[in-house]
Amino acid sequence: MSTAKPTRPQRRKPSPWMWIFLFLALGILWYTLLSQSPFTRIDTADAMQLIRDGKVASAEITPDRMDLTLTEPYSDEENRVRETDQVMAYYVEARGDQVIELVEEYVPAGEWTDDPAQPNFFVSILASFLPLLLILGLFLWLMMRMQGGGRGVMQFGKSKAKLATKDMPKVTFADVAGADEAVEELEEIKEFLSEPRKFLEVGAKIPKGVLLYGPPGTGKTLLARAVAGEAGVPFYSISGSDFVEMFVGVGASRVRDLFEQAKENAPAIIFVDEIDAVGRHRGAGMGGGHDEREQTLNQLLVEMDGFDVKTNVILIAATNRPDILDPALLRPGRFDRQIAVEAPDMLGRLHILQVHGKGKPLADVDLMAIARRTPGFSGADLANVLNEAALLAARKNEKVIHDPDLDEAIDRVMAGPQKRTRVMSAMEKKITAYHEGGHALVAAAMNHTDPVSKVTILPRGRALGYTMVLPADDKYSTTRNELLDQLAYALGGRVAEELVFHDPTTARRDDIEKATGLARKMVTQFGMSERIGAVKLGSAGGEVFLGRDMGHERDYSENLAGVVDEEVRRLIEAAHDEAWHALNDNRDILDALVLELLEKETLNAAAIAEIFTDVRKRPVRPVWLSSDGRTVHQEGPVLTEAEKRAMANGHNPLEDALREKPPAKVIEVPEGGRVDPGP
Repeated sequence: MSTAKPTRPQRRKPSPWMWIFLFLALGILWYTLLSQSPFTRIDTADAMQLIRDGKVASAEITPDRMDLTLTEPYSDEENRVRETDQVMAYYVEARGDQVIELVEEYVPAGEWTDDPAQPNFFVSILASFLPLLLILGLFLWLMMRMQGGGRGVMQFGKSKAKLATKDMPKVTFADVAGADEAVEELEEIKEFLSEPRKFLEVGAKIPKGVLLYGPPGTGKTLLARAVAGEAGVPFYSISGSDFVEMFVGVGASRVRDLFEQAKENAPAIIFVDEIDAVGRHRGAGMGGGHDEREQTLNQLLVEMDGFDVKTNVILIAATNRPDILDPALLRPGRFDRQIAVEAPDMLGRLHILQVHGKGKPLADVDLMAIARRTPGFSGADLANVLNEAALLAARKNEKVIHDPDLDEAIDRVMAGPQKRTRVMSAMEKKITAYHEGGHALVAAAMNHTDPVSKVTILPRGRALGYTMVLPADDKYSTTRNELLDQLAYALGGRVAEELVFHDPTTARRDDIEKATGLARKMVTQFGMSERIGAVKLGSAGGEVFLGRDMGHERDYSENLAGVVDEEVRRLIEAAHDEAWHALNDNRDILDALVLELLEKETLNAAAIAEIFTDVRKRPVRPVWLSSDGRTVHQEGPVLTEAEKRAMANGHNPLEDALREKPPAKVIEVPEGGRVDPGP
């Protein structure tokens, strides 16, 4: 990955509106200073007495005011007049002749006037309108700062897209890992931009729009930058929220300006990140849609339809919410190609770790082991893991990154930093050990759970401790038995508290919440209940005018809702009983595990496997229930419907199968136990 030579940041030029505002401020300051009179006001009688006493050197008379310059300082403590030689007084217009006669008699000739110079007309106009102009200028400046980013009134409708230049770091497909399928799809876009004639000669039409969708952190923006870096064409990047403004029509104008710029510099790529900010389903939102957003979306639809085949401008958009985009935006002819960018698999995680590990001083670290321990992690999560490990190594003044640093970094990303200052009592620590030990032991005793890789009773994040169960390989589907084992595993901690202390705590409410949610999904979404059947209950889409997310429509009756609640409760109780039997059968192993936890606080996979060497597994769940009260688990062919009906009427057709097929076995139902007939 090439890096550009660092350049000195350019100083931003002052906005013209800033100069206007400064000019108006200086103008009003100048007017204020000039408008302040140097004369001190006194009573009219005192002013006329000063004239009679011959203490006035010069005077200026107006129809209602006299300004006097004295021959000696004057002060009046009673009226709070400080010592001054310039005073003024007001008088009524009817006494004007009397004042002039008095001045003619006592003030030297030529030192007074009754015809003062009139102020300049333009100065008067400026003085009158200056406050209004200042307020208007301040208002416009504030509006520009809020709406136009300080770019000027006439720049409202201009696009705020950023153009990638040659000085920016170049990203290529070699910098993208863990998204091989997406890279293959985008290779075609790169070839079209670099060699369009190859496609046009055979009449092929390249997709006008490419939508990248997937969870956050999976590399959608990185893929778009890689396409631009590989093709070597102008790359305009903008966020969907940059289109929407307060004033209606501004977003549509910015869309037009953006596409005009791209067409002038074709071939080019326009990348719109978080397009759901402007492409949301029209009519969605409380009380109807937003006119500005809808007009912006309409303009975007028009511009995408207006693309010419030979224009060589491609729109790439990214979102993690494709379900809320408007259908008109997703139809063929606009976003012709929709590419899912999912979380990477194990090999993808390995490649991502190798990419982000370049330049980091890794010790003898097995990156494949790290990839196995991080199922479900996105590229951003893996980059964060390596960065956290580097920070931990630097904190310990180490020069290389070791396995313990990576192990701690994974825990920090998954569960948060360790709370070393939290002090628990001996009893609470013991309860936490039995709780986490119950989770781990139930997971080990069940037949379809993943291996336990770590157990700790050290507080981290919001948890007092946690048990980590990780699959050996990536999994993309889950069976019913695996889900039932997950239910038992989720309740294992609470059951351990009941079994040992006969008093469950409130700190484990998350386990109940997860178990209840999983059981309800099994009944209403996965069709894993005999009484309900393979029926999807509930509508996934909400009302448009409620934002599509504020509620889900219930499309089943009250009676069926009661059956759903009963089935959910039955699954929870069955899982509770299975966890109880698993812990009761292995009580000695549970105690041994707790002793190790209290001593070492954290156990890894090797230590856990050594403790769980003699764990007694739970019996395999039965498939059918026989009429004589025995549970039969058939490992051979599945019974036909006729055989099932005969079995229900009292005849057991499995007896012949048991005689003919010795591998099949009969499992006695324990007294007081619970038998799940299965699907």
